[in-house]
Amino acid sequence: MKPTRLQPPPFPADDARRRPPVRGRLAECAVVGTRFDALAQGRGGVLCLEGPPGSGKTRLLTEACSTAGRRAFQVFRGGADPDSQFVPLAPLLEGTLTAGKPLFDTVRLRTLATAPEQRFWLLQELQDQLERAALDCPLVVILDDVQWCDDLTLLALRTLSSRLSAHAILWLVAVRGGSSTPEVRTTLDRLERDGAFRVGLGPLSDAAVREITQDVLGAPPDTATLDVVRRAEGVPLLLVELLHGMTAEGRVVVTDGVARLVGHRLPARFQTSIRQRLYSLTEPTREVVRAASAIGHTVTVELLAELLDRPVGALVAPVQEALDSDLFTEREGRLVFRHDLIREAVADSLPESVRRALRRHAAEIILARGASLSEAASLVMDSAEPGDQSAVRLLRAAASELAETAPSAAGELSRKALDLTAAHAPERSTIIAETMVLLWRAGRATQARALGATALPGTLPREAEARVRLSLARVSSQYDFTEGARQAGIGAALPGIPECLRAHLLALHCLDLGLVGDYGATARAAVDEALRSARHVGDRAALATAMTAHSVVLYYQCDWARAFERADEAENIASEAGFSRSLWVPEALWKAFMLNAAGRTAESLAESETGIRDTQRQGQAAAMRLWLMNRSRVLLDAGRLSDARAEAEAGTAMADELGMGNFADATLLHTLLRVALHTGDRDAAQAYAAEVRRMVDDPALLVRNAGSWLLALTADAEDRPERAMALLDESFTTFEQVGPSLASPDDPADLPVFVRMALRAGAQDRAAAAVALAERRAGRNPGFPVLAAAAAHARGLLDNDTAHLLHAVDLYDGIERLLPRASALEDAGRKLALAHPTDAVPVLGAALDRYSEAGAERDAARVRRRLRALGAPRRRTTPPDTVTAWPELTASEVAVVRLVAQGMTNRQVAEHLVNSPHTVSSHLRHAFLKLGLTSRAELARLAREREHTE
Repeated sequence: MKPTRLQPPPFPADDARRRPPVRGRLAECAVVGTRFDALAQGRGGVLCLEGPPGSGKTRLLTEACSTAGRRAFQVFRGGADPDSQFVPLAPLLEGTLTAGKPLFDTVRLRTLATAPEQRFWLLQELQDQLERAALDCPLVVILDDVQWCDDLTLLALRTLSSRLSAHAILWLVAVRGGSSTPEVRTTLDRLERDGAFRVGLGPLSDAAVREITQDVLGAPPDTATLDVVRRAEGVPLLLVELLHGMTAEGRVVVTDGVARLVGHRLPARFQTSIRQRLYSLTEPTREVVRAASAIGHTVTVELLAELLDRPVGALVAPVQEALDSDLFTEREGRLVFRHDLIREAVADSLPESVRRALRRHAAEIILARGASLSEAASLVMDSAEPGDQSAVRLLRAAASELAETAPSAAGELSRKALDLTAAHAPERSTIIAETMVLLWRAGRATQARALGATALPGTLPREAEARVRLSLARVSSQYDFTEGARQAGIGAALPGIPECLRAHLLALHCLDLGLVGDYGATARAAVDEALRSARHVGDRAALATAMTAHSVVLYYQCDWARAFERADEAENIASEAGFSRSLWVPEALWKAFMLNAAGRTAESLAESETGIRDTQRQGQAAAMRLWLMNRSRVLLDAGRLSDARAEAEAGTAMADELGMGNFADATLLHTLLRVALHTGDRDAAQAYAAEVRRMVDDPALLVRNAGSWLLALTADAEDRPERAMALLDESFTTFEQVGPSLASPDDPADLPVFVRMALRAGAQDRAAAAVALAERRAGRNPGFPVLAAAAAHARGLLDNDTAHLLHAVDLYDGIERLLPRASALEDAGRKLALAHPTDAVPVLGAALDRYSEAGAERDAARVRRRLRALGAPRRRTTPPDTVTAWPELTASEVAVVRLVAQGMTNRQVAEHLVNSPHTVSSHLRHAFLKLGLTSRAELARLAREREHTE
């Protein structure tokens, strides 16, 4: 039989009708099939394919895409490439949905993605659109080459996959193994922690290599051919490219139905194979392919034409030849290298000077066409030479554009601009300052400080340094109180800076000192200086901040009336200066915290709700999170434990978008741990206590004391009062000082808790000191009943006096605090039980009713035991707001469940209930746990059954 010379396959790699079957990946395909079966039942999730370059990840995603289409799922497919990693959300915005329908409003999302203050709302928009799509039909979201995703896409992947876990959405993502960037590793670890399935792709088996060889060559290979193709070491792409190189050179022929090796000169490695395929092309096609390889993974014909200075018509034949040769595929009107390894191999054949020049010219072209700076940044990054001022300007501008939405990427661009700037260039110090701020925002404080050591102090002009210090202090006020005070203090001490700038630094310095917990003579002098400076320059913003700091000092000096007056003055001045109290944070939060401490719960909630509503409307996500934190604390103190937990979890869920820090620890962790203790959730309490331990090593006294108090409450709940007292050694020494001793800000109702704890531990002297503090506060502030109630309660515990305890009950009666009144009732009932058991029963019954209303199951259980011991057992009663059809759920959870079961998205539910989508997600998650559900489809079925029988 005459031998048949083999030809390279004429079909493009993405032609599903002629694509050979997937070989050697049966187990991986089975995992995908199992996840699709679950998706058909309404259960989503995340499946991550991880493997080295060329291991077949993209091929598996393509097969999954086809399978999903046959099962009538919606499929959204996107992917990243190395030259789009500075383009916010590029893989999602440039992806496609089956049937050609758009999944996202890309015009709106592009606008949000490039607006620094809109990151939170961008994620909300993405979530809402994904929810809507999944309500109509199961949705498969495919993201390839995650290792090249921009910061914003990585953030969206790890947050939205978690938030939408109850929806019929399956995320299929592929990533190169060994990805080393912190952002990628953080994303993968987070996905796995949240239940993602990880599938590693290793080398193909020998049997699979044989099958693929036969698929490509069209006949079973002989032993010599197999020996050669085994040199690809089971890497699918290398194997196929090696086979293509062999067929292109005529090194394999089919004789008697067997593919036989001819000759001994074969491609030695992948790059050689690619280059030999390149040399087989016509010269115009080689020029097009080489130019495209310098630009990136994808390129438009129009850009190539301008880059090569040719009319588009002249590229028709070369582009078609490149497509026919299987080097390019076409996607959404763009030429795409079939695999990035192909592009890299071609690019390596270019002289470095040529590659740099092509990339720089391409950057100039796309900028001239109106592309964003971030789109051009990657082209400039590795094409600019040191001293290239135009490149430095472009990189700095691109970094500024990305500063809020992708601070990590912005930091890299700014670092590159710094690298390109000469050591003695006048603008170098300014670029150092810009890079420091970007690194700080990206959470790389150590790197920022290390870089700052080269610029601060000494090398920056003093005014420039002062402005950098002011920015760092303002940012740090939410995350690291001590660092904020330090930066503002250093900046204010710089000589020769404008007085207006100094006034702002002084005001922020004394405010940060208050957040640290320093209220001594130095802090009071700092407040006086800040007030004088602000008044002297006439800067109302600085004056309002300084007045807030003065209010904080007055509060801890036990002068609550003047503290409120100062807070009101500060608020009025800020309002006159055009600052909305919803955005003027953390200053505006202080008054809301004081209202809560004073037992004026409704007013404090109103302040918080106004803040949340206004920040939501104005798109200020960071400020909104601070208001959410405050509201979680108010709800806790009001005795609405379920709502407090949901709100705190909502704030915690925003950590990825906005970061954690001192402020979150002192509010969110405080709320979550105390709710866990009151409800008897030991596992949650232990988990939160583990997080609280970082607080006790914080340099800020306020944070240390708040952390010690939470750990002491945990130890006391575990019946270890002596350990609790040991944990409070430092806090106890502050009882006689001006400043916070326990929670932050000090809650009067905590002092009776401390007294009870101290008495249990036999620390009579500490209990007496706490009572003295409570009585001193009440005496100095007669207009605040909560202080008198706490003092009477503490005195009753210390003296074991029933009259004082019952008086405390009466004083708490007009205060919007369920738990302190319940605690006073329980203490009074416990005392009465010793001499007058009959009188104790109604008092303990009243305590039980309030604990039950609050949802404090652990406290209610303790009171039930006391009543049983008195021969008056009380059965567990159904709370008055329980809905018959949903006895397991709280009223808030029922409201959410019913709306979700009707098909509303989380955002629609939030708007209907005047809440945040994060809070809705938290309520929904707890409802799912209680009901044993995993998907919205299951919830909808259960709702139909229950509501029908109600």
